[in-house]
Amino acid sequence: MRVPVSWLREVAGLPDDVGTQEVADRLTMLGLKQEALHPAGGSGPLVVGRVLERRPETHSNGKTVQWCLVDVGAEHNGAGRGRGIVCGADNFAEGDLVAVALPGCVLPGDVAITARTTYGHVSDGMICSERELGLGDDGSGILVLDAGAGAPGDDAATLLGVRDEVLELEITPDCGYALSLRGVARETALAFDLPFTDPVDQIEAPQPGADPAWPVRVDDPAACPVFAARTVTGLDPDAPTPRWLARRVELAGMRSVSLAVDVTNYVMLELGQPIHGYDRDRLDGAIGVRRAKPGEQLRTLDGTRRRLDTEDLLITDDRGPIGLAGVMGGEETEIGPDTTAIVIEAACFAPVPVARTARRHRLPSEASRRFERGVDPALAPVAAQRVADLLAEHGGGRVEPGTTLVGAVPATPVIEVAADLAARVSGMDLSEKETRTALEQVGCAVEGVDTWHVTPPTWRPDVADPYDLVEEVARVAGYDRVPSVLPVAPPGRGLTRGQQLRRRVGHALAGAGFTEVHTYPFVGEADLDRLGLPADDERRVAVRLANPLSAEQPMLVTTLAPGLLAVLARNTGRGQSSAALSVAAPVFLPDRAGHPAAPVPGVDSRPSDAEVAALDAALPAQPRHLAVVLTGERAPAGWWGPARPVTWADAVEAVQVVARSVHVPLQVVAARLDPWHPGRCAALRRTDGTVVGHAGELHPRVCEAYGVPARTVLAEVDLDRILAVAPDTVPAPVFSTQPVAKEDLALVVDESLPAGAVEAAVREGVGALCESVRLFDVYRGDPVPPGHKSLAFALRLRAPDRTLTEADLAAARSRAVTAAAAATGAELRS
Repeated sequence: MRVPVSWLREVAGLPDDVGTQEVADRLTMLGLKQEALHPAGGSGPLVVGRVLERRPETHSNGKTVQWCLVDVGAEHNGAGRGRGIVCGADNFAEGDLVAVALPGCVLPGDVAITARTTYGHVSDGMICSERELGLGDDGSGILVLDAGAGAPGDDAATLLGVRDEVLELEITPDCGYALSLRGVARETALAFDLPFTDPVDQIEAPQPGADPAWPVRVDDPAACPVFAARTVTGLDPDAPTPRWLARRVELAGMRSVSLAVDVTNYVMLELGQPIHGYDRDRLDGAIGVRRAKPGEQLRTLDGTRRRLDTEDLLITDDRGPIGLAGVMGGEETEIGPDTTAIVIEAACFAPVPVARTARRHRLPSEASRRFERGVDPALAPVAAQRVADLLAEHGGGRVEPGTTLVGAVPATPVIEVAADLAARVSGMDLSEKETRTALEQVGCAVEGVDTWHVTPPTWRPDVADPYDLVEEVARVAGYDRVPSVLPVAPPGRGLTRGQQLRRRVGHALAGAGFTEVHTYPFVGEADLDRLGLPADDERRVAVRLANPLSAEQPMLVTTLAPGLLAVLARNTGRGQSSAALSVAAPVFLPDRAGHPAAPVPGVDSRPSDAEVAALDAALPAQPRHLAVVLTGERAPAGWWGPARPVTWADAVEAVQVVARSVHVPLQVVAARLDPWHPGRCAALRRTDGTVVGHAGELHPRVCEAYGVPARTVLAEVDLDRILAVAPDTVPAPVFSTQPVAKEDLALVVDESLPAGAVEAAVREGVGALCESVRLFDVYRGDPVPPGHKSLAFALRLRAPDRTLTEADLAAARSRAVTAAAAATGAELRS
């Protein structure tokens, strides 16, 4: 809602010393949030001038200009009769009143006016057009003011409203009354504790008599409880819209069209009641309000022929539909340039039919926007009279004596509420007197002592229960008065076991240099295609959303890879050549056999335990996965040596870092699974053989499809499967005072044999003396036979009670070689 501030000041009675920003701040505290503040355009002296002389002069370039003498008032004329001004337009005459920007004035667009020499004269100001003043798009000629607009020297900026500030407010759906100057001014008066004079009280609407203004029949009173009509005849179709009225309409964000249209828009903005006018001579019989019949059509004012739905609420005459009620009128009865008699419609339409019609036809309008939020049903006859009066005053028309009023204002429900409810719910220190005053300030009638009977005003259909009244009291008293009380944490509580483990995992990854990211849980077939997943891959079986945010991603994720790779592509595309990213989030795995239908519990009570269990059973499995991706350099170059690029082993190690942080040993075995490179993929499994995930280098086609660098590595594991076997307690490390013995062992094995299998055999062969086994070198080449590789392990041996002898070391070494040979066929490298 765009509110011209000068109009608001007039209606609310604001003091001159109250600034616009202060108004915006206080309205925001009341719930009408400031969305924007549009400052006034221009500054400096802009005055009314009278053209005393106008002499055309044609110059050598072929252009004819007007050399004018303009009376701009004694204060600005200086020693002469007026100021000399050169003007390029010729649509004005001597004696006309015009708007003159004097030197020192700045027009909209930061156009500074100075005295300057042009066409052989000193032009001491500028006679302005509509476009130069920011009043419209017409720059073809000078803006000529009405004969009685003012006297030379008067402030033209105030007269034309060109310096008006505009406050734009965000109006929530429950505050439909604030889509009008009447509503915003009432809130402004409340914010500044000012007496408020309702503009409705200044309008005398005559009571309906025996002769209606126009016959009206309402077939659906639930959808149209009130319908008022007045008739104006003898209207001058050429009568212009008063400039002040047109300016207010334009500042509020609407286009000035004609007097009749501008007046209806003005009253809608002023009071909040949408108005529609019909050319009386184009109406055929009584106006009706009914639902559409099958097959009916209507050409609306935007020139579109619309096929109507039987749920559409229509305005009709004897020919059929002539408008979509509360949304848009029809072409057949449109007010045109030759209209001299108008039937004014001011009706109250129910929010739901209007909202559905506007959405069904994709036809939002200023009228539907207000009806959807609820319009004051008591406004209809008053608004119709206001339009009729303005048309008669400015269009030379005559208001016919008859008044039509069909229906009556629906009874407002009385709300029973305890006098101290607002204080108890809000926690504020509110007396009953303060609470009652706050309710009365928003228009409620309050009766009773301990238990109050509160009648909300007709313009507040959103106030329907005691807690709505509590909200009204709280916003009037000020939300800043709500005490800040931190809840007391119950004793003996803290992070759950799962939360502690997940936090430990996060710390471990952060310590390893990974940056945690968050991704959306949505995926599409194209994302899975880019991963190269075969048609029968179980990761393609996904939960499909009934109302997805994007038609391109209508499913819930079964793997975190697509989202994580998209984040990596975005970062590398912005120059981040090296990255290590992680994400931990649920995936959604539907049962191939299907899930039972979810029940729909009632809203009048808490769901039963059986209903909760049934809801849980209808949900897919949602295990928490962990995925990491790395690209570029794992260690940067420096004085210590060259950079180390990321390899598939870094993806494996990232998972091992996580597993070690929760003390879960994982075995690494060769595997083959998309989207990983077939020769650089590893499966990670627990000691019981359960596979928890995979890690390795992405297939080159996947890297290309996602736009990430070649040799990017990825790991994804089922984090829940790892944490499920994490021990609750971990034995403290045992420190020995005995010296450690070091042995290196190089074994030749088949190329396809995983190093982890050899390491396990060596560890088992050494037995109790083994403190650690670490692979420190992999070698291929002479004298290692083709198809084989040499694995070098560093052994650390220690006895708990003595120093190991040479014989002990030789025996341990022999046992390691024997065990490795028996388990893997390894041979000692000579």
